Amino acid sequence: MLSESRTRNEAVFNRIREDILCGVLAPGSRLRFADMCARYGTSVGVVREALSRISEQGLARMEPQLGFSVVPVSVNDLRDLTEARCDIEGLTLRYSVQHGDLAWESSVIAIHHRLTRTPTHIGDDSRTFNEEWGTIHKQFHAALLEGCPNRRLKGIALSLRDAAEVYRRAGQRPTDHASERDVEAEHRAIVDAVISRDADAAVAALVHHIRATTDYLTHLNGASFIQPARKGA
Repeated sequence: MLSESRTRNEAVFNRIREDILCGVLAPGSRLRFADMCARYGTSVGVVREALSRISEQGLARMEPQLGFSVVPVSVNDLRDLTEARCDIEGLTLRYSVQHGDLAWESSVIAIHHRLTRTPTHIGDDSRTFNEEWGTIHKQFHAALLEGCPNRRLKGIALSLRDAAEVYRRAGQRPTDHASERDVEAEHRAIVDAVISRDADAAVAALVHHIRATTDYLTHLNGASFIQPARKGA
């Protein structure tokens, strides 16, 4: 019975977390217990536990007297997040290149192949983002870091990537396809460096990829979806 309860709790946690990452629960929105219990068909205790765990991952926050809300987005926070990702995700990839075995290398090549064969948009409709591509893209970046033997470092890097996903979803526009970026070439540069076991080149390519996404969100696509940070925030 205890195991079944934990399984149900984990399922609710995963559903709420995924809804935040996918933008179903919008940045800054209040997460009222009554609404959440009705949406996920569970109790206040289960929702509270899930939101507490999600807050620890930086995807939600709890304020006294106000309760929980999805973490808001701001230009300042995006810049801080980008710097943290470049440093921490870059170091994690460096360790992956240095310590990853042939099985790790093969997994990176395989998921990259799937990514290149999956369209970013559905059919001829360039206005409809392909969620399958988004899932494989996430798997690709996770695979890059999987060769790192430091589990704590890897966990932090993946948590930062999740926070960045909130921004990517919030900034997604029907005109995303019009970007002058060659994202496929950016991914290929990372993989080529990984296969060559060139840690410096791999980190440089990853950092370029991360910064290009931030530049796109704050400049090319406009920043109207990001609310200015409060002073002192």
